[in-house]
Amino acid sequence: MLVLVAPGQGAQTPGFLTPWLDLPGAEARLRAWSAAIDLDLVHYGTKADADEIRDTAVAQPLLVAAALLSARQLFPTTDDVVRAVGATAGHSVGELAATALAGVLDDDAALLLVRARGLAMAEAAAVTKTGMSALLGGDPETTLAHLEKLGLTPANVNGAGQIVAAGTLEQLAALAEDKPEGVRRVVALKVAGAFHTSHMAPAVAALEAAASPLTPADPLLPYVSNRDGETVATGADVVARLVGQVANPVRWDLCMETFRARGVTALLELCPGGTLTGIAKRALPGVSTLALKTPDDLDAARALIAEHSSTAE
Repeated sequence: MLVLVAPGQGAQTPGFLTPWLDLPGAEARLRAWSAAIDLDLVHYGTKADADEIRDTAVAQPLLVAAALLSARQLFPTTDDVVRAVGATAGHSVGELAATALAGVLDDDAALLLVRARGLAMAEAAAVTKTGMSALLGGDPETTLAHLEKLGLTPANVNGAGQIVAAGTLEQLAALAEDKPEGVRRVVALKVAGAFHTSHMAPAVAALEAAASPLTPADPLLPYVSNRDGETVATGADVVARLVGQVANPVRWDLCMETFRARGVTALLELCPGGTLTGIAKRALPGVSTLALKTPDDLDAARALIAEHSSTAE
């Protein structure tokens, strides 16, 4: 059983889309999306520097566009996804890409929604200087108790010994000086706010307004939600969860538990892949993993799909 996943904010690097634009039709697709959402995705994916693409309003649509651009090289239509993929999910903003892959929204609608999401979360992040740091290693219960003592929120519980803390810059500085027992490293993430915490509450109403005109379809394949790792049956519930999720923790650990329960044998991470496959290698031993980083990875991805898709014999 093949799981198709999309990475979250912080996975972007300067110029990461450059090789993808050499593929037939890729640049035209990206320029059409750019026009639809009034954001030059070609520029930001090829020429912008690290600070420019760290901007939440830029990073979020850029990541969803990258995931969909790479996915459409392997699965041109939703029917192609449904035939081959056993479940789909995205980490944080990657959920918007998963929503399109599951047929809940079309690509254009998903990008318009993520554009609104990025703008709303950037505005919320500007109120107070906040950020996020990943904690590697340690006992989860010990780490969670330590974060509570410092006033930090466990914004991402990723599994495989990784929890992401979020809060004010002062709180994160205190964390760097006073790591929880057993934690090997504290790594500041390339994000501009304390996402998936109460700091993002102002963004919920804005995103709800942006989502209200949408007419989502029910998922055509199992869609696994960040909220609780459950599969979601209706398009309306998918969108409602997307709206509320901006101010609530990501439970990627529970998503992976669902993958395991459904019999996952392979996990394919869309561009810019690497983070989720790294977690899966530790949390899902025995599962084949592949990260799409450049078009050079497409042949290996096709081989993985052929071996592990629901139509494979």
